[in-house]
Amino acid sequence: MVSPGDVISYLDMCRDSGVSLQRGMYFRLKGHTSILLMSRRRDAQYEDQVEDNGKILIYEGHDARHMRGGPDPKAVDQPGVNIRGTATENQLFFQAAELYKTRRAPPERVRIFEKVHRGIWVYNGLFNLVDAWLQQSGSRKVFKFKLELHDDPQAISGEKTDNTEHARLIPTSVKLEVWKRDKGRCAKCAKNDNLHFDHILPYSKGGSSLEAKNIQILCARHNLEKRDKIE
Repeated sequence: MVSPGDVISYLDMCRDSGVSLQRGMYFRLKGHTSILLMSRRRDAQYEDQVEDNGKILIYEGHDARHMRGGPDPKAVDQPGVNIRGTATENQLFFQAAELYKTRRAPPERVRIFEKVHRGIWVYNGLFNLVDAWLQQSGSRKVFKFKLELHDDPQAISGEKTDNTEHARLIPTSVKLEVWKRDKGRCAKCAKNDNLHFDHILPYSKGGSSLEAKNIQILCARHNLEKRDKIE
């Protein structure tokens, strides 16, 4: 099980999830925790937003599949029902948010993975789905989902984190800047596998998550060696 801040390849992300992830939205994958894949890169297809220093995500629903001879998916409303008449992932997440808002169910727990480079992803942690709505976007309507960072480290068996770890989520813009600066390699040994975003001055000792100068990429060995020691 990956930890918040872990940098993993697409293949490792699929291996961790137990399936080949071909879509961006998975409601209760294999009957368990839901998964959303997000991106804030320039080439992102959807307008995902990050608020409150990464503790709140506004996730945009997904378009209909492109059909030969059919309309441009970006020119029509995002679907709540597919061609077979069953609910899309948009609708399943929307219904879960409605159940929570009307106090008929606890919030849906969602694991969030964020793309930082081609084939490279970061696990952002576990979030609660707390709201959903349809929003006008140009000439069409899109689904919007609000998720809040989960604060229970025991929410998923095997989740290797604690409250402090969850509280220090690094904003997207900082992750992208650090990834470019460190060239996707460990700042100590230049290895490019088993990587993790690390606070130079630990968050528990007052270090900031908001400035790239306080964030570095470390491999698993150097990350474990450092822990909460101030260098």
